Amino acid sequence: MIIGRLTGEVAAIGLDHLLIDVNGVGYVALAGTRLLAKLQAGDRVTVQVETRVTEASITMFAFATDEERAWFVRLQDVPGVAGKSALAILDGLSPAEIMDAIALGDSGAFTRAKGIGKKLGERIITELAGKAPPMGRFGKFEVAAVAGLASAPVAGGTGPRAEAISALVNLGYGQSEAAKAVATAAKNGADEVGLLVKGALKELAR
Repeated sequence: MIIGRLTGEVAAIGLDHLLIDVNGVGYVALAGTRLLAKLQAGDRVTVQVETRVTEASITMFAFATDEERAWFVRLQDVPGVAGKSALAILDGLSPAEIMDAIALGDSGAFTRAKGIGKKLGERIITELAGKAPPMGRFGKFEVAAVAGLASAPVAGGTGPRAEAISALVNLGYGQSEAAKAVATAAKNGADEVGLLVKGALKELAR
């Protein structure tokens, strides 16, 4: 049985992991510092979990959202990016920032993560450029109830950016050029689907 989500009480927090008590059973999951900083012992939480099983061990990784979990999986498609490296990237970059870095070919953004050097950052760009954003476990993303944050469903893709890219792809633009144009529009301040599409079309028209 593979665990995909846990709801329980935070029993303890370590430097890179947390212990969640679920009806008297304690589960240890590795987690990034951003998530751990939101928690304290006694919190009632729900976290999204990616479980990795090998011959030697079973390791769980905890995330605040299914979107982060999906990017954790996608990043490991890149040779040289293991679980802890993917977790470090998500600690330094949000899913939207990862998406923008890939679209703009900004390999330097990934080197901000612990253990990610220049060559690996470039490899991430090369391997993931032009690919559609990862989807949630069931076709949409869910925000977990972490440290009092309310649960809420989030549309598949990466919010407004993914919707804008999808709209441009439907208009006949390639995935890569659409992603780059939307990333540029986002850097110029656009944050809603309509504004992102409008700004991206201006970029594509140049």
